[in-house]
Formats: sequence, structure tokens, C-alpha cells
Amino acid sequence: MWPLWLLASLLALSQALPFEQKAFWDFTLDDGLPMLNDEEASGADSTSGIPDLDALPPTFSAMCPFGCHCHLRVVQCSDLGLKAVPKEISPDTTLLDLQNNDISELRKDDFKGLQHLYALVLVNNKISKIHAKAFSPLRKLQKLYISKNHLVEIPPNLPSSLAELRIHDNRIRKVPKGVFSGLRNMNCIEMGGNPLENSGFEPGAFDGLNV
Repeated sequence: MWPLWLLASLLALSQALPFEQKAFWDFTLDDGLPMLNDEEASGADSTSGIPDLDALPPTFSAMCPFGCHCHLRVVQCSDLGLKAVPKEISPDTTLLDLQNNDISELRKDDFKGLQHLYALVLVNNKISKIHAKAFSPLRKLQKLYISKNHLVEIPPNLPSSLAELRIHDNRIRKVPKGVFSGLRNMNCIEMGGNPLENSGFEPGAFDGLNV
């Protein structure tokens, strides 16, 4: 059972305003791999801090969803009014940006073949339903930003590789026992802006976390 001070801290976080940082697109291009730093926000304006995509070398893959920008291993499909996760995403993609769209559901095969994905940005959509196996192909996923959606529960079967989960500003009222089981690499969970109360944390809710 978790100490009372820890539950109190988590409750305070759930009621706090989410941290926001405008320089969301902060890249390092060492070895040609675009990676996000450890201080990105999950609700940042998609038009701020974005590098000049035309100045970056194009991806070596011919695959790029219609209307998206694809450079190196970054696929940017934000602000397109998408209703679903697009097809024809290159399997070597490491960062997929789908924020500010109208996606309402993540289906079983939406991320099929994206075994190299490192960061997935789904901020500010209308997601209310996630298939139990939607994240199964994402064996290397470390950062999942799914804040500002319509979720009522923590997504099931999160990848064991996940280190950072930002899920603030949803409609989550309950954190059930074992929902984070097996997530030994997790070091950051942001749940602020959800209608959580102290009674919403079941005993054993954080079992499995290495904290």
C-alpha cells in the first residue's frame, strides 16, 4: 500500500494546471536521429519552436502520408483535421506527430510496423477509445503524449519500454490496481487536469513502477 504522503502528492498533481513549454520541437540530430529532450511539454502550440522543415534533408523513404511533412525519421501530421491515424507511415519513423486533429479512436493496426517509434504525440484530439492491442507494435516507444483528449481511463497494455506518459486534461476519474504493471522504465507520469479524487486511486494502482 502506498504511503499517505505519496497519494496526497499525486492528488495535488491531478488538480494542478499542466506544465506547458512552447519550444516543443527541440531536436538533436546526432547520427541523423531526431530525438526529443526530457523537458518537452505535452500541450505545446504546434506552430512554435518547429524547425524549418524545408531546410532539413528529406527522409530516405518514399513513404509519407498525404499532407504530412516527412524529414529524416520524423513524420509530422499535425493540424490536418485527420479522423484516423494515417496509413503509409515509414517503418523507420522514430517520432510521429498527430497533435491537433480529430482522431477519436486508436485501432488495433493503426501503428502496425512502427517498431522503431520513440515518441508518439496525440495531444489535442478527440480520442475516447483505444484498442487493447493498439500499442502492441511499439516495442521501443519511450514517450507517449496523449493529453487533451476524451479518455476516461488509463490506456491498457502500455509498452513496457515507456518512460514518459503525459495524459493530463482528459476525463479520468479512476486509476485501477495494476494499470502500470510491468512499466519498470517509467520515470514520468503527468495526470494533472483530470477529475481525480483521492478515492480514485485504488490500492496497488502504482504497483509495478520502479519509483
